[in-house]
Amino acid sequence: MIAYVEGRLAHVSEAAIIVVTDGGVGYEVEVSARTRQGLPQIGGRVSLYTTLLVREDMLRLCGFESIEERSTFELLTSIPKVGPKLGLAILSLYRPAELRRIVAEADVTSLTAVSGVGKRLGEAVCRELAYKFKMEESAQMVSEQGGVGSVYHSVLDGLKGLGYSEGECAPVLQDVLRAQPDLDVAAALRAVLQELGRRK
Repeated sequence: MIAYVEGRLAHVSEAAIIVVTDGGVGYEVEVSARTRQGLPQIGGRVSLYTTLLVREDMLRLCGFESIEERSTFELLTSIPKVGPKLGLAILSLYRPAELRRIVAEADVTSLTAVSGVGKRLGEAVCRELAYKFKMEESAQMVSEQGGVGSVYHSVLDGLKGLGYSEGECAPVLQDVLRAQPDLDVAAALRAVLQELGRRK
């Protein structure tokens, strides 16, 4: 996976920019309007955290000013009906911290200011992001507590904090750790949540 690109800004268009690395390789990177506004002149140095989206008919490399922005984009594009174009459009208007405030306040009106986001989709984005932000915070919390007790109990506590019952998630957690015993707390929590999502 291409996670970071650094080099000389060679071209800027409405859709993407081209960054040429010191090794002479040019990457076409899609960025938000906010990121585009902060770019240097052509020939200046650019450094971006990136995520590579693989589709059946194309590869899309999207770039971000910070790891937090990239993580927020990945959460956005995991929501049904929110593709990379819309994810970048949301980040063109709102920084990650602003988006967290919008979600915390269920401020659907602010989301509908983004072109392509109607009331129904705005409500879905608020609802999904609220859950995903909570899941993220829970993963961080149990990861920090990884030295206290076993991975099993730390992950179980995290799942309970997300509203799952022990009877619902314990068998899935046991299956995950049996198949992948070397997982740390955060990775095990993600794996269990993915498996629970598939079984719904």
